[in-house]
Amino acid sequence: MLRKGKEEIIYLLNKSIEKYQLDTGKEIVQNTNRKNYEGLAMVLSEISNNLPNSEAEFGHDLYSIDRNFINSNYPFRKYDITGGQIKDASMGLVSSPRNFMVDACYIYLYQKGRKAFELLPTDENLVSDGLNENKQVNYSLIKENVELKTKIASLEKSIKYKTASIITRKLRWRLYAFMTLLFLALIIVSYQFYTYENKWEMVKNDLMVLPYKATSKEISDLEGLWICYTGSPQARTSDPSRFHKVVLNFIEITYKEGYFLYNRYGANFNHKGNAKFLSPNLVSIFSSVKNNAYIIESPRHTLLELSEGKYLNAISASWNFDTSSNNKMIGIREVYSKIGKGGRVVEIVNTKENASCQCKIINWTNEAGVKQDWFLKNSFLDSIPEKKLIPLLNQNSILLKNPEEGVLLSSSFKK
Repeated sequence: MLRKGKEEIIYLLNKSIEKYQLDTGKEIVQNTNRKNYEGLAMVLSEISNNLPNSEAEFGHDLYSIDRNFINSNYPFRKYDITGGQIKDASMGLVSSPRNFMVDACYIYLYQKGRKAFELLPTDENLVSDGLNENKQVNYSLIKENVELKTKIASLEKSIKYKTASIITRKLRWRLYAFMTLLFLALIIVSYQFYTYENKWEMVKNDLMVLPYKATSKEISDLEGLWICYTGSPQARTSDPSRFHKVVLNFIEITYKEGYFLYNRYGANFNHKGNAKFLSPNLVSIFSSVKNNAYIIESPRHTLLELSEGKYLNAISASWNFDTSSNNKMIGIREVYSKIGKGGRVVEIVNTKENASCQCKIINWTNEAGVKQDWFLKNSFLDSIPEKKLIPLLNQNSILLKNPEEGVLLSSSFKK
């Protein structure tokens, strides 16, 4: 004879939970949340809704056909099993479980209905006879929790007042120790912060970091988008046609908490760096070649004096940016011209347009939505439309680190 009612369904559902977790790899947390049991409920429902047609195959009770089966979906079909039903039954809250739930569990676990199982039992834990009365069955988590709480309550009653006092004193001393350590940690952190502030002040003073606070007008005058003409190609000995060469650079300057971020787009490589005001209208710009490594490559330092006018002259300690060992230090005059502020800047490379002009293209869309392209390439100084810039950017604007003949070509040496 098989077990019945609460004992039977508790065992079947706990075995079904174990099988579901092994088959699917999904854990079922057995608490009071009915959602946790929905995966198993849907698996069992597929079996239970087929019971009207599977009596001959699995050997179970006869079940009437669900006339609304086609027009209903889970969980509104006649033989559907819900997560809430599994939760209640597995926790021992159901004395008379539904027959279709019992048969569905038997088929899920043993591939046969309750009737067929009773004729040939394959799990002795479900058999109720004289040989198995003392066999313990895992009825529910609720029962286990009650047993554990009873044991804990019994242990708590057996603890003497003296033991409780000792524990209280230990906790008190631990609290004192923790508070002491916390106080010491606060002292150490405060000291380190004070030391850091002093060191930072020392570094700021020694290295003259942000010695001058720029006005709102100066910030507005410097921040924005610039173009910069430079004649550095005239000092590249690897270029036989370097006479009167000039290159256009596109520069983006952004204000950030007292200093400025400096991004410079060139014809062959880009620069990144920072700028700051040293004194009224005098700007120091430091940049280097942009690379993926955290190293400074070909550093350059520029002094730019903001003044009225469209074109501003700047003096730079720079490089000729020639190849390999021919990359040499030079002093050079550059001409800056501000074109606007804000909008969106896009660098365009590897397109048909780049191949056509043999250059890098910078696309700037201003805040009004007007687009403008800037073509960055080495070109002849005499071809630029601003003729008054020619004497500012010719070979006389460049100072070589070491005096050399034939590097800077004049009209008389032009080949």
